[in-house]
Amino acid sequence: MVEAIARQGWTPLVASQGGRLVPAVERAGGRHIALPLKTKTPWGIWRNATTLARLMREERVDLVHARSRAPAWSVLKACRATGIPFVTTYHGAYSEGSRSKRLYNSVMTRGARVIAASGFIADLVRRQHGVTEEKLRLIPRGIDPAVFDPHAALGLRVGRLAQAWGLPEGAQVVLLPARVSRWKGQSVLIEALSLLKRPNLFAVFVGSDQGRHTYVRELLDQAAAQGVTRQIKFVGHCADMPAALLLADVVVSASTEPEAFGRAVIEAQAMERVVIAAGHGGAAETITDQETGLLVPPGDVQALAGMIAAVLDAPAEARQEMGEQARASVLAHYTIAAMQAATIAVYEEVLASRS
Repeated sequence: MVEAIARQGWTPLVASQGGRLVPAVERAGGRHIALPLKTKTPWGIWRNATTLARLMREERVDLVHARSRAPAWSVLKACRATGIPFVTTYHGAYSEGSRSKRLYNSVMTRGARVIAASGFIADLVRRQHGVTEEKLRLIPRGIDPAVFDPHAALGLRVGRLAQAWGLPEGAQVVLLPARVSRWKGQSVLIEALSLLKRPNLFAVFVGSDQGRHTYVRELLDQAAAQGVTRQIKFVGHCADMPAALLLADVVVSASTEPEAFGRAVIEAQAMERVVIAAGHGGAAETITDQETGLLVPPGDVQALAGMIAAVLDAPAEARQEMGEQARASVLAHYTIAAMQAATIAVYEEVLASRS
């Protein structure tokens, strides 16, 4: 979005705690402002609101886009103080087990426009927060087709990854790209792997454990108990996801809770991989079952194992055809360019209303 905003001739400012994407923001034409926006304490939120209000006045900001709850509370206070409109993107299916949690989440519905990352999220905010159609805009996430291109020259990169991950020559690979978290389904795939009884099949888990070392230990213990320790690889964060996806014979999204959108699915589809996903949340929108991918009941180990076996045993031509249909669907509906254009249109709509 920084790139799209700069392309409009506007000045993109990004306020965040900081992180590995700061250089990318600056290369795209933005300016990063480091603020302690992770804080959830009332005092921290109030202090950030004061800082943001001052910043908005100094920089003559026209519009603010909030993408996370704690920062959004600071933005709400700052925008009320300055009269500057703001937009929110409701990214996740946040838990709402109590009245206070629902109130905390509600800040993501208080913008002049509320962008939902999927139809699943749009239904959620209508139902739980009463967001009207006048305010609600559905804008799915997107990928760059030039980056996720299965026909690019990736052979050397794929080979390096296979070597780095210790995959033997001729191994079949089922890839699960997701951070290591209980609801992401790593345990489900390990159990499915144990049912398959295919010694040449390796499950590769790509994604950071974000400090969840106890859970990783549990997964390793599970693999040992089920006799598949040799067949699983936890490889951490991967900076070259196109090569990682091209290495896979099949890609799995086994989330036991609904994904708000699930960008990993469309990345794999863009690389013409066959994707097997739990049939709920965003995946049920980005996959047309039996055409652009395959859906299984969430948490159903037997169904997942059976579907992996069916894909691996299917003729190469059938897998290629499904992969090509998947990429065509992504190019038609889920590109960064489409996401950028739709979001810029929301900004222009809000600014026109303000005028």
